[in-house]
Amino acid sequence: MIKIKENNKDIKEFNYLYDSVGWGAYDNSITKKALDNTFYSVSVYDDDKIIGYGRMIGDAICFLYIQDIMVIPEYQGKKIGTLIMNKLLEKIDQIKEENPNLRVYLGASKSKESFYEKFGFIKRIDADLGYGMILK
Repeated sequence: MIKIKENNKDIKEFNYLYDSVGWGAYDNSITKKALDNTFYSVSVYDDDKIIGYGRMIGDAICFLYIQDIMVIPEYQGKKIGTLIMNKLLEKIDQIKEENPNLRVYLGASKSKESFYEKFGFIKRIDADLGYGMILK
């Protein structure tokens, strides 16, 4: 049975998911700090097994960044990512009641852009905002 937990900060589960999707787990102390600095998160379980996760970071009123949308490979393509995104967007809608000008960003993994476009995300360049950039 699929169930959702909000704001779970389980280091072991987070690192398991990072490894499962091929991103490589962080040191536990780094993961702990990342989770402690997460504004909101959603964990998805099949019974007691973690199968997906997504989180938001940011100031929680003007800017948010959707980060770490992860679904273990055997559950990909089964709408778990959609479930996670819908739950995150519900939280965003709550914040927009206070600040309708909230800006929400995300960085799509290569070739996953179309998944996020289904939720209304567009490429920054298409919004006349220029390219997103990253510091190496």
